[in-house]
Amino acid sequence: MVNVIVILEIDPARVDEFLEVITYNAAESVKEPGCLRFEVSRQFDQPNLFALSESYVDKEAMDAHYLTPHFAVWKEKSATGFVAKRWSVKGPVLE
Repeated sequence: MVNVIVILEIDPARVDEFLEVITYNAAESVKEPGCLRFEVSRQFDQPNLFALSESYVDKEAMDAHYLTPHFAVWKEKSATGFVAKRWSVKGPVLE
């Protein structure tokens, strides 16, 4: 299994725009055959800070995710600048 953890700080003035795009991406991602989970969490005391938690059956499934139409929408929209800061960890789950 491969996990992707992403922390996103969003421009406070554009949180609604971000939410529209990321909830669409998450809803479509969980329909992918190799996607086990795609969850979006929001920080209690900093409402423009979000975490994405994704799990895929393997690296091939994760790589296939990046070729989907809904990921293309995410990539296009996020390139407009609503993401102020981004951190991520991608890799296999250690046993």
